Amino acid sequence: MTIIIGIDPGSRMTGYGVICQKEQSISYVASGCIRTKVNDFPNRLKLIYIGVNQIITQFKPQYFAIEQIFIAKNFNSALKLSQASSVAIVAAMNNNIPVFEYAARQVKQTLVGIGSAEKNQVQHMVRTLLNLSTTPKVDAADALAIAITHCHVSKNAIHEYL
Repeated sequence: MTIIIGIDPGSRMTGYGVICQKEQSISYVASGCIRTKVNDFPNRLKLIYIGVNQIITQFKPQYFAIEQIFIAKNFNSALKLSQASSVAIVAAMNNNIPVFEYAARQVKQTLVGIGSAEKNQVQHMVRTLLNLSTTPKVDAADALAIAITHCHVSKNAIHEYL
């Protein structure tokens, strides 16, 4: 049994998703959002770090998957997103958890079959693949999709070496 945490980083809201992989099957464990309702940016980063660390402590994952930062039109937004991602990665590294980064396009391609899929399509596939009774909110669904992508990519990587 392997526990994987997926993270969809954001400076105001960071989505997280936790899944369990057992052989060829995956199951839902938990998901939600770390909300940073403070205006002071350094304190937002601190809250993201604390929140990710708490999730790691609670679920004890073997793998940590996070969305790779893309080049945005707004430099300041990209910089803040990068910093939010970095503090989440530091939390994983401080807990000795291997970190894997996946581009948003790769996540969409893996789950929906098209790299330009809409958010609602990703949500639908997450709900379907994890057999959930309700659709997770966007940030949590994205984080679960990142964790599912890690399962798919790591499974394929193992088969390539056998």
